[in-house]
Amino acid sequence: MAKSAEREIEQLRDEIRLHDHLYYALAKTEITDLEYDRLIHRLKELEAAHPELLKPDSPTQRVGERPVEGLVQVRHRVPMLSIDNTYKVEELQHYGIRIAKLLAGEEIEWVVEYKIDGVAVALTYQDGVLVQGATRGDGQTGDDITHNVRTIRDVPLRLKGKGIPPLLEVRGEIYITNSDLVAINEQRDKQGLEPYANTRNLASGSIKMLDPRISAQRRLRMFCHGVGAEEGLGVDNYMDFLNELKTWGLQPSPHVELFQTFVAAVEHCETLIGRLHELDFEVDGLVLKVNRFEQRRRLGATSKNPRWLVAYKFEKYEAATKLNAILLSVGKSGAVTPAAELEPVKIAGSMISRASLHNPEEVERKDVRVGDTVIVEKAGKVIPHIVRVEMHLRPDGARKFEFPTKCPECETELVKDEGGVYIRCPNFDCPAQLRERLQYYASRTAMDIEGLGEKLVDQLVSTELVRAGADLYRLDADQLMKLERMGRKSAEKLLANIEASKSRGLARLLNAISIRHVGARVATVLAGHFGSLDALEAASETELSAVNEVGPVIAHSVYEFLHSEAGGHLLGELRAAGVDTTGPRDAPAAGDGKLSGKVLVVTGTLAKYGREEIEELIVRHGGRASGSVSKATDYVVAGEKAGSKLEKAQKLGIPVLSEADFNALLAQ
Repeated sequence: MAKSAEREIEQLRDEIRLHDHLYYALAKTEITDLEYDRLIHRLKELEAAHPELLKPDSPTQRVGERPVEGLVQVRHRVPMLSIDNTYKVEELQHYGIRIAKLLAGEEIEWVVEYKIDGVAVALTYQDGVLVQGATRGDGQTGDDITHNVRTIRDVPLRLKGKGIPPLLEVRGEIYITNSDLVAINEQRDKQGLEPYANTRNLASGSIKMLDPRISAQRRLRMFCHGVGAEEGLGVDNYMDFLNELKTWGLQPSPHVELFQTFVAAVEHCETLIGRLHELDFEVDGLVLKVNRFEQRRRLGATSKNPRWLVAYKFEKYEAATKLNAILLSVGKSGAVTPAAELEPVKIAGSMISRASLHNPEEVERKDVRVGDTVIVEKAGKVIPHIVRVEMHLRPDGARKFEFPTKCPECETELVKDEGGVYIRCPNFDCPAQLRERLQYYASRTAMDIEGLGEKLVDQLVSTELVRAGADLYRLDADQLMKLERMGRKSAEKLLANIEASKSRGLARLLNAISIRHVGARVATVLAGHFGSLDALEAASETELSAVNEVGPVIAHSVYEFLHSEAGGHLLGELRAAGVDTTGPRDAPAAGDGKLSGKVLVVTGTLAKYGREEIEELIVRHGGRASGSVSKATDYVVAGEKAGSKLEKAQKLGIPVLSEADFNALLAQ
């Protein structure tokens, strides 16, 4: 009987651990909460009947039966030092230069990850079994919080898999998700209790509770991002360490990426900051780390900070306000984007009245409804985004937002991107898309039609004078003079500008017609490679994909557009209107341009030019505009707040031009 009970106990433990891993690590569920509770109940029954089979790593031992008498202090085997902080890209660049000097002549791999805004802790495993959890404390000594760490479902009580070191101290951050904070505050509101203000304070207070039963109710989680004391760790770099953590059942920091240069790592920081709205947990910056452990050991530490990592922190500002409406807009590619219209609120010195909701899945995930009180955040220079809904303040009758099945402008049935999150209007003739496309078509980096602004485009579309891009070339002065604020002189000037746009050349045309994934740079590459629209249309998808800087995704998009009924009709109409469809019209022959054969990189903010404008100007004068600095770069054009590209240029001894220098070079 004991043998059969032992087998059933182990089977139940393995099954419960599997479901814990699926839920907390992979966000998947295979059984209901009731079925899970039955497994726990059955395991408790068997362990009570056979106390000799009870083990400290059993899932039933996550929550103790009684509180501890007080927190005991424990000394860290390896000090938990703080991270050196930077707040500007320039400071980050100086740090990179210092490390490059300390490891002169060596290749240095860099890792970039989010800095989780939680509570720093260290978990110690001996022979794969959790024996201790401790807070960072003063870096030398922390509080023993083992009783509370054991309640965290994504912290395994026993590691699984192969290659587990006899001694392993894993460091990480205990946190609470925004969605769990919402659920906790809803419950507190029902109990007549004050809601918690934010996730970090709640996590910090929960992890130091004397009663683990209270901590177990707080939905604590943990991301792992470091190693302290260890014996027998079989990897020599951080990325491999994170992969090992995953196989052992621990949760490594998410969205971690490896880069071969510090420059590339810094450039990736802006990408991560731009994705903050996707996260369900709070971050207060980014961390850049040297990947290889051997280089970390040689870099060592100061008395306060390890030298091999740095935090790039940004100020976060947030406020609560009311969501008055959810508005939908249709972009030039047909994507239907929701936005929150907010009761105006001042955040970081500016009045915020709107925040993008990005896509339907974000509206669903955050369950945003009209009338809700929402927390709006600005981090650094990033556009504001909604962090969470204060569910306990939700008014009665607030209805769940139903994303429409038809285009809000033309009522065409909407379609969802295959494998994507965006919902689009497939009607190429949709008035909303037409307005957006016409505005882009007339923009300075496209066909540069001065005078064709947003208000005039609205009139042209609403009066149906323009139903497609080629209709611009059929307008006459009498038609234009019937529009608001349009006299004969203004009409004739606009018509002259429209006529001049016919000669912009293929590169600008390809950019102007709003092919998905094609901007000014790709348009220039395609025009330069094929030389004419005829040759481009004759190319196969494989031939398009083989073009440098194009690739399969862009190639498929270009091929589909050129061979679609709408795309083919538009281009045919433009040809008939006399629009030039041959190679980069203003590009000089090889050897003729002021920048012939030169490679230039542009960085920073310029007074006279936008990025696409100056890069097109470089191409027009025979040069090549590159996105990265290398030994092959001839010049770097640096504006205000120039970033890591300027630092690299100076390090490589590449000539740096100001905007005035660049203009002077062209004027020679």
